[in-house]
This record gives sequence, C-alpha cells and structure tokens, in this order.
Amino acid sequence: MKKLIVLVAFILSAPLVSAQISDLERNALIDLYKSTNGNEWNSSWNINDDASTWFGVTVKNDKVVELNLSMNNLNGTIPSSIKNLTSLKVLNLGFNKINGTIPSEITLIKSLESIQLFMNQIEGVIPSNIGDLASLKELVLFNNLISGVLPNSIYNLTNLEVLQISSNKLSGVISERISNLTNLNTLSFFDNSMYGKLPAQLGKLVNLKELALANNLFEGAIPSELSNLINLEVLLLNDNRLSGTVSESIKSLPLLTILDFNNNPKAIEVFANPVSISQ
Repeated sequence: MKKLIVLVAFILSAPLVSAQISDLERNALIDLYKSTNGNEWNSSWNINDDASTWFGVTVKNDKVVELNLSMNNLNGTIPSSIKNLTSLKVLNLGFNKINGTIPSEITLIKSLESIQLFMNQIEGVIPSNIGDLASLKELVLFNNLISGVLPNSIYNLTNLEVLQISSNKLSGVISERISNLTNLNTLSFFDNSMYGKLPAQLGKLVNLKELALANNLFEGAIPSELSNLINLEVLLLNDNRLSGTVSESIKSLPLLTILDFNNNPKAIEVFANPVSISQ
C-alpha cells in the first residue's frame, strides 16, 4: 500500500509533458492566424499557449498532422509559410472568407492526403505542380473563384478518391489522362466553363459513384464507355451542348438512381425532369 501511495505521489508531482512542435511549425500556424484575422475567428487561439491546445490543431509525435478550421470565420489569405507544416495530412479551411490564391508552396507538403478549401473566395489557378502530392486522396475546391484550366499534373494523382472543383470559373477540357485516376469515387466539375468532348476514358473510372459535369459547355456524344461505370449512382450531364441520347446501357447501370440530361439543345432525347431510376 505504501508503494502505491509513493507511486501516486510521484506521478502527481511530476511535471506535465505536453506536445511541443518545432518553432518553424508554430510560426507557420501563427502566420495563418495573423493573415486570416485570427482575433475575429469563431474559435480563436491564445498564441501564448501550447499549439496542441489550439482549436482545430491536431498534433502527433510533436508534429502538426491536421488543421481543421472549417466554418471558423477566417478572413484573409493562406500564407506561403504553410509549407513548413511538413507532416500535415489534412488541411480543412472550408466555408470561410479566404481570398487570394492557393499558394504554390502547398505542393511541398508531401504528406497531404486531404485539401478542403471549399466555400471561400479563392481566386487564381490551381498550382501547376499539384501532381507532386502523391498521397492526396481528396481535393475539394468547390464554390470559389478559381479560373484557368486543370493543370496537367493533376492526372498524376493516382490516389485521388474525391475531386470536387464545381462552381468555379474553370475552362479547358478533360484530358484523356483522366483514366489514370482509377480510385476516384467522386468527380465533380459542374457549374464551370469547361468545354470539348467527353473523353471515352471516363469509362475506365470504374469506382465512380458520382459524375457531375452539368452546367458547362461540353459537346458531342455521350461516350458509350460510361456504361462500364457499374458503381455509378449519380450522373449529371444537364445544361451542356451534348448531342445524341443517353444509351439504354447507361440507363441500365445497376446502381444508377439519378440521371439528368436536361437542357442539351442538340440532344435527341431530353428528359422533362431529372430521372430517378427505380431499382
């Protein structure tokens, strides 16, 4: 019993040990705090405290591995020093008031698995070397002001599962290299200004559950190869310049529940409403 009391007393008297990230990482977080008006965040930080106690910051083995400040009233820009969070896996700054551009330095964080910058006011282009993020599984940028074309390197992201860049100002075509992204389950480009023909290689994305290409300027026939998408649940092709019809083989996909092909002026078949496919 005496040994137990001594042990408990020792534990209680021992100094508390907290996660201590490097000064480089700490300063990167403080840069973000200052550049996005941290004093006005919904959940702010006391920058004199240990960084592991800060809202939205996850620290493991003395490294910042997750930064989740979604819906936190961030107002400002993402600083280039974010590159110093070298072990970061998840970056979620969605649903804020972030403006400026996506800093190219973000592509130096090779550990990143998820980038979520949706529902902000981000301008400019997607960094040309985004394809350097070989571990990336989610790239979620919808509802911003992003312009330009899809960088060619994006087709190097073979681990991508979610690619959502809808409701921006993108132009350009979908490359045949889309076939590289075989792990995609969500591909959403709707509400942009993308154009050209839909590549037959979309039919190689057999893990797709959602393919949303509506509200663009795509033209030509719907590739029959889409009938290979046996896991597809949602197919949105409305409000384009597509021609022809939706083949029976596509309509008969086993899991397809929503199909919208409305408002394609050159189409032979136009549905009055999005079709709910009964199973």
